[in-house]
Amino acid sequence: MRTTVEAAMSDPASNLLDMMIHGEEVGVRISEAGVPLEVHRGGRVWFVGAEPVRWYERTQWWKHNRRMPKGQGRVDVQVWRLQVRLGPNRRSDLVTMDLEVDPGGGPWRVREELQLAG
Repeated sequence: MRTTVEAAMSDPASNLLDMMIHGEEVGVRISEAGVPLEVHRGGRVWFVGAEPVRWYERTQWWKHNRRMPKGQGRVDVQVWRLQVRLGPNRRSDLVTMDLEVDPGGGPWRVREELQLAG
């Protein structure tokens, strides 16, 4: 049985998965309710193909800053697990993408490397 990484490497289209960088900022188009619909990264559009899952976690600000950023009262981030596909082709493979965003605003960031779904 092949691992997720081996499966991704065997599919040339999936090699895009290797280019995702942890912490990389991405553009996200959301619904009026704030649910992600599309992820824009590197000139490509990833369409959400399944119901997203959201949860909240404490920010580990001490890993990136010596002090909590001034004026930041929130220590939680929204984490979204998305099943997305490259482009509008409903037959293309779904991949899992975890993104995080500060509920008070700020950029969306890649949290986890992409993996083939399923």
